[in-house]
Amino acid sequence: MTDSAAPCLFRLSFFLFTLQVMNVGRVSATTRFYQFKVQTIRLTRLCQTNEIVTVNGKFPGPAISAQEDDRIVVKVINMTPYNTTIHWHGIKQKLSCWYDGPSYITQCPIQSGQSFTYNFKVAQQKGTFLWHAHFSWLRATVYGPLIVYPKASVPYPFKKPFNEHTILLGEYWLKNVVELEQHVLESGGPPPPADAFTINGQPGPNYNCSSKDVYEIQIVPRKTYLLRLINAGINMETFFTIANHRLTIVEVDGEYTKPYTTERVMLVPGQTMNILVTADQAVGRYSMAMGPYESAKNVEFQNTSAIANFQYIGALPNSVTVPAKLPIFNDNIAVKTVMDGLRSLNAVDVPRNIDAHLFITIGINVNKCNSENPNNKCQGPRKGRLAASMNNISFVEPKISILEAYYKQLEGYFTLDFPTTPEKAYDFVNGAPNDIANDTQAANGTRAIVFEYGSRIQIIFQNTGTLTTENHPIHLHGHSFYVIGYGTGNYDQQTAQFNLEDPPYMNTIGVPVGGWAAIRFVANNPGLWLLHCHFDIHQTWGMSTMFIVKNGKKVQESLPHPPADLPKC
Repeated sequence: MTDSAAPCLFRLSFFLFTLQVMNVGRVSATTRFYQFKVQTIRLTRLCQTNEIVTVNGKFPGPAISAQEDDRIVVKVINMTPYNTTIHWHGIKQKLSCWYDGPSYITQCPIQSGQSFTYNFKVAQQKGTFLWHAHFSWLRATVYGPLIVYPKASVPYPFKKPFNEHTILLGEYWLKNVVELEQHVLESGGPPPPADAFTINGQPGPNYNCSSKDVYEIQIVPRKTYLLRLINAGINMETFFTIANHRLTIVEVDGEYTKPYTTERVMLVPGQTMNILVTADQAVGRYSMAMGPYESAKNVEFQNTSAIANFQYIGALPNSVTVPAKLPIFNDNIAVKTVMDGLRSLNAVDVPRNIDAHLFITIGINVNKCNSENPNNKCQGPRKGRLAASMNNISFVEPKISILEAYYKQLEGYFTLDFPTTPEKAYDFVNGAPNDIANDTQAANGTRAIVFEYGSRIQIIFQNTGTLTTENHPIHLHGHSFYVIGYGTGNYDQQTAQFNLEDPPYMNTIGVPVGGWAAIRFVANNPGLWLLHCHFDIHQTWGMSTMFIVKNGKKVQESLPHPPADLPKC
């Protein structure tokens, strides 16, 4: 080989190596295709056989799995008599707002006999998420896990577990949940509690006719397992524990956390949590238990625990199950203790200079009832009608896709005047003065607030006591946020303490009972995004609003055109 040929060969080799690396980069992101047939099946639970809505005939629904940066394509075919949509809870939908899924917000529902294909990328996201219906209360049975694994070359920030299991915590009703929601709305009163809690669709032996309806995990002694916990319930926050075992939290809402070890955890509806559990006890059978966290007063709720088995391989068939001990139903200290332990894995870049400060009250209202049939229509407190609100505005669900109306600049369907501070001022936690007509009545409206692209936002959520205080799970679509602070009582800027170094990065936050929570995020995802309480009954009553993030200056900062098969109202 001549001296002049060597550099040429080196350059060719380097070029081929670079091309190979580029090709590996291209193929590392895969497109995952799924088909969801939304259909009814007959299911027997709690001594009764009922018709429920499912995906692909499964309850809970099928798992979706992908790797970070993969594209997910799901064709949803609606074979039921009900409208439906699917929301991909926790997926930010960067530049894909059209596929977010909340009905009448980013799309019209998929009507009976129609289909719609969701097409989105899980860009720079990994962890445990969930998908669920976002129409009426269908997500009581239409839900499943969405697991995004790290790229093949990226390890976990903890020792790789021996195995993993996904655990879906749910609520089950014997009644048709669409009809149930309609009945609750018509009555003006509170909803009935679920007939059972479930762990992966099974209620466990504490319920009638359920001694064999028990979910079970087979465990190898001395091995460590990753449990992906998902609260898919619709109206209840829940505790979870495993008898005689410690739980180490390593991820919440698809974001790694500093390891935090505890005996029990609490998940709000829509929240996900990854925990490590080591099988370090004597060979036997241990209970996994799910029970209620009910912080509101004078509320009827399901108080029977769902039980599953955490069974060591080698345990005798007649082994006595070691019972799990759950906190009492209103143990606020247990909830706060877990929240206090959540920290981002590393130091994070929390916005310091804030462009928009919002103060949003959240609470339950009692509206006047002017019905000519008060016995059937006025079943709320003081013969009123129950409602819910943010800043005393009770959200009115439109009958058109608000995102489509915004994109096409259609007028008259919503307004841009959502107040950034409450429209009424009073002692939030201790409630308003005595005049119910003035102090617990909410205004109605379909309102939004607009942010410039890249705005740095701070929101103070303040729990109110107009009727009762309770822990409200607030979920923001399209973004995650840093939970920089929280506390009891009324928020006081002078005494509030913020963590700006390593706060947890979440998409659903339980605003403490009778207290407040502070979040910060950057509005860098153009589109229209729902902010709402993840109790379905509170969303039904109006505890929602919308954020509009305007386009940025670049093409990659702009909302794309709507998909051609977007459903019509």
